[in-house]
Amino acid sequence: MDKNEITPINRDFLQGVSDVLTQARKNAKTAVNLAMVYAYFEIGRMIVEEEQHGANRAAYGTRLLKELSTYLTKNFGKGFSVGNLKNIRQFYKIYSEDQIGETVFSQFKNLPAVSNGRKFYLSWSHYLKLMRIDNIEERHFYEIESVKNDWSLSELKRQYNSSLYERLALSTDKKEVYRLALEGQSVESPRDAVKDPYVLEFLGLPELPSYSETELESRIIDHLQQFLLELGTGFAFVGRQKRFTFDEEHFMVDYSDS
Repeated sequence: MDKNEITPINRDFLQGVSDVLTQARKNAKTAVNLAMVYAYFEIGRMIVEEEQHGANRAAYGTRLLKELSTYLTKNFGKGFSVGNLKNIRQFYKIYSEDQIGETVFSQFKNLPAVSNGRKFYLSWSHYLKLMRIDNIEERHFYEIESVKNDWSLSELKRQYNSSLYERLALSTDKKEVYRLALEGQSVESPRDAVKDPYVLEFLGLPELPSYSETELESRIIDHLQQFLLELGTGFAFVGRQKRFTFDEEHFMVDYSDS
């Protein structure tokens, strides 16, 4: 090799450094989001306890939130409207009584616990959605699945709107429904990995009695990310189809893996 020849930079090296920074930023964002959730729980506790000091609790509570909103907005900027403070108060009321099995999230054992032993794993936006689910077992299920599958807020909403919990609950007994609320969905056999039915509203297909395999395959490939999320954990796309020849005849076989 010519001593003056410049060695090209290894692309894997560049990508590796990029991946480290990307993960660090993701971790930092997650840490900030979690810190705010814990802070909101504590603020909610303080609001509830302060409201209990007023002789006329309803009137005092209204005035308290207005003055607190003005004070926090002046000192910390946006995000502390009276409406959001009501959400924070409601968040405390719900989750001060709402505990969830910790064994499911052993990887988060280093997270702090609030006064009732509860830990939080998701962003404030996730909990704004979750705390509006009245059924406590259903709420636990969606929280667990959001953590296990790293669901974004939009994916959590989509799964909730597709009635994932109800679809799973309808296909199992009461004991299994309770287990769903404690552990989320588990895959112990091939049958468990396949939902029935699937909700594929994101394909944008009109409601017809049937579709050809070719048309359905084309639409699914066009919306591959959403389709894999609907399938659940453990599925990956490899290719459209694989051609193989047997006894001088050509065949096309679906080429996917899970």
